[in-house]
Amino acid sequence: MSDIIIADKDEDQLPNENVGNEMSLVDHLQELRRRLIIIIIAVAVGSLISYFYAAELVQYITAPAGKLYYMSPAEAFFTYVRVSFFAGFLLALPIVLYQVWAFVVPALTSKEHKASLILVPSSVLLFFTGLAFSYVLVLPAGIKFFMGFATENLQPLLSLGEYLSFVISFLLPFGFIFELPLFIIVMARFGLISSNFLTAKRKHVLVLSFVIGALISPTPDVFSQTMVAVPMIVLYEISVLIVRYILKK
Repeated sequence: MSDIIIADKDEDQLPNENVGNEMSLVDHLQELRRRLIIIIIAVAVGSLISYFYAAELVQYITAPAGKLYYMSPAEAFFTYVRVSFFAGFLLALPIVLYQVWAFVVPALTSKEHKASLILVPSSVLLFFTGLAFSYVLVLPAGIKFFMGFATENLQPLLSLGEYLSFVISFLLPFGFIFELPLFIIVMARFGLISSNFLTAKRKHVLVLSFVIGALISPTPDVFSQTMVAVPMIVLYEISVLIVRYILKK
C-alpha cells in the first residue's frame, strides 16, 4: 500500500512536458517579428526579380487594351515599380502563406494540423486560378464592353497608371472569390453548415453576391457587378454539390 502511495507522489511530481514548450508573450512577439521580416524579405526579393522583367509584364498586362499613354514623365517608371511589387507579392505568396501557417500551427490540434497541410496549398492554387480566370475571360470582356462606348468624336485615351489600377482592382477580387468553395468546404467538414443550410440560403447569396460585386468591382456599373457576382454564384453552387455528394453533409 505504501508503495502505491509513493508511486502516486512520484507521478504527481513529474514535470509536465508541455510546460517547457509553452511560449511567453515576448517569445510570441519575437516569433511574429521574425516571420514578418521573412515575409518582407521574400516580397522584396520577388519584386526585385520581377523588376528585371517589368517591361514584359507591362506588355502582357496591357495586351487586352492595346496602345496606352503615360501622362507624366514619371508615370511609366512608377507603373513599372507597381507592376514589379504586384508580381513580386504574387511570386512570394507561397512563402507568405507558409510563414503565416508556421506561426499559427503550434496552436493547432493534430487534426487541424493535418488539414492545414491540404488547405494552405489549395488556397494558393485557388487564388491563382481566380487571377487567371479573371485575366483570360473577365478582363477582356470588361475592356471590350467599356471600349464599346467609343464613337467617331469620342475616342478613349487610356493612361498607363489608371489602366494598371483598373486591372489590379479587377484581378484581385477574383483571387479571393475563388477561395469561397474552400471556405464552405472547411465549414461543412467541421459540421458548422450542411447542404440543406446552403440550399436554404441560396436567395440570400444571390442578393449578397451583387452587393459584394458593387462594393469590390472597380467601376460602379452593372456590368462590372455582374462579372463579379456571377462567378461567385457559380462557385457557391459548386460548393453545395461538393458538400452534398462528396462530403455527404
